[in-house]
Amino acid sequence: MSIKSLKAPFQYPKISLDKEKGLEQKRAKNMAGTLKRIWSYLAREKGKLSLVLVMVFATSALSLLGPYLVGMAIDNYIVTREISGLGMLLIWLIGIYIFHSAAMFLQNYWMIGIAQNTVQDMRSELFRQFHRLPISYFDKRQHGELMSRLTNDIDNVNIVLNSSVIQIFSSMLTLVGTVVIMISLSPILTAITMSIIPLMYLAMRWITRRTGKLYKMQQRDIGEVNGYVEEIVSGQHVVKTYSQEELVKKEFAERNESLKVTGFWAQTIAGFTPKVMNTLNFLGFALIAFFGGWLAIRYQAVTVGVIVIFTEYARQFTRPLNELSNQFNMLLSAIAGAERVFHVLDEEEEETDETEAQEIAEPKGHVIFDDVTFAYEESPILKNISFEAKPGETIAFIGHTGAGKTTIINLISRFYNYDTGKIMLDGIELKTIKRGSLRKHMAFVLQDSLLFQGTIRENIRYGRLEATDEEVIQAAKDANAHDFIMKLPDGYDTVLDQDGSGISQGQKQLLTIARALLAQPAILILDEATSNIDTITELKIQEALKRLMKGRTSFVIAHRLNTIQEADRIIMLEHGKILEQGSHDTLIAKKGHYYHLYKSLLLQRANG
Repeated sequence: MSIKSLKAPFQYPKISLDKEKGLEQKRAKNMAGTLKRIWSYLAREKGKLSLVLVMVFATSALSLLGPYLVGMAIDNYIVTREISGLGMLLIWLIGIYIFHSAAMFLQNYWMIGIAQNTVQDMRSELFRQFHRLPISYFDKRQHGELMSRLTNDIDNVNIVLNSSVIQIFSSMLTLVGTVVIMISLSPILTAITMSIIPLMYLAMRWITRRTGKLYKMQQRDIGEVNGYVEEIVSGQHVVKTYSQEELVKKEFAERNESLKVTGFWAQTIAGFTPKVMNTLNFLGFALIAFFGGWLAIRYQAVTVGVIVIFTEYARQFTRPLNELSNQFNMLLSAIAGAERVFHVLDEEEEETDETEAQEIAEPKGHVIFDDVTFAYEESPILKNISFEAKPGETIAFIGHTGAGKTTIINLISRFYNYDTGKIMLDGIELKTIKRGSLRKHMAFVLQDSLLFQGTIRENIRYGRLEATDEEVIQAAKDANAHDFIMKLPDGYDTVLDQDGSGISQGQKQLLTIARALLAQPAILILDEATSNIDTITELKIQEALKRLMKGRTSFVIAHRLNTIQEADRIIMLEHGKILEQGSHDTLIAKKGHYYHLYKSLLLQRANG
């Protein structure tokens, strides 16, 4: 079934037989495991859970005792017109309902606390998992869809824990207690009351078989909508630049329509539950009234009080079934959300450091690639790459898109592990160095200047959290950022919006350079750091980058001529292989691939 093809909310989403079986198998296979994992979080609050269970037992018992006393009052006092003792019974009834209300308040109060602690733990673990996953995981997924798991899916779990857990236990206890008392009072009326159970079973089976799949589809569509919205909101500049507003509105409408259809039918079919249960309730009342009256008048087999008790217990008998069916629908939605959360938690984390992995104290930055080969998902990216970067040297990588430039950077920073060959840092193979230790001595200045919501001071200090204010200011001065910072209303305490909106792209880049300077790295990564910058700002950035690169081993991906020319070694890549490497003058003298590329860049700059 392709839900994208649906035209109206009244067109029920049909599922092919094979897919329907697949969904059922997946749901049946994962439901028990998902519930078990949710319980593992709840079990951390065993003390409070025990108190909640005590209150649930109390409320269930009191809810059964009240109607029983009412029936006894009718038989023993009202029918017999005996007033003595009726007042005391009424006092007992008032006390029962007061204690029932107090117990309900306490169980709900404690359960809300348990639920909030549980979802807090789940959110924390999911957020921590995001930081344990490899970069490749995020490269393949929409960020908004992942955010949906942290918000919507866990919120569904929260809603169910706040209400459903108590309701399920209470309903089961009430159901068992009701049946026991009903049998003790009148087995015949009990059998008549329970005769509607097959109808309930058939109705609820029809409903739940459909809502389970629909809730799963609804959660999927919510994730797709959130992912698309996050993507388009973050890319508004591109959308407006290319005047694609109508296209994105159309694409959003398709996703929104899909969510509307699945949401419509999930809620509509789930909404049949109370209607069906109310109808069966009325049928149960009618059967008890008819057969109870007949038994009382014809055979004196039951009393009026027993009939009254049965009419109330019939409601209490069907109410737990109604609540269980309603909570089951909510539970299906929560399980669908929890499965998506646990799916992320079960994703393979970034490869752990080898047991013999070591810390590095003050690396010099001597990097050697020795016949390195790397394939991504069986697709060859780098083939037999060999080069050397001596301490303090600048290595520039050039080549067409897909040549392997960024992949080399990812290998140096161990975002990926190479397949064969060796990468050495100061004579130590990179795989034997702890990732955290390696990256602590690295700094990145990328094409997209990522800044966080917070003050300018906080954004610069992100490079080294223990840095003093004086060190932050000095780093900004070295990055040529101090002057424009001081012109802002609050200087270093100016609060930047998310992604640093409110300042220019060049100013953002200067702040990221200041952040890198503050980190005092041994190895520096520059990835198109001066692209899309005006000439005047570029001069400031170039000056700041020279200070940053001085005495540090730097790896640069760039297309600007001045950056390439000043590199100690230029490596030209094509389809994952090194075509040429050497200094600018050496490669120009060879009049090979680099020579022709350089001439074309000169021509572009002259014509530009």
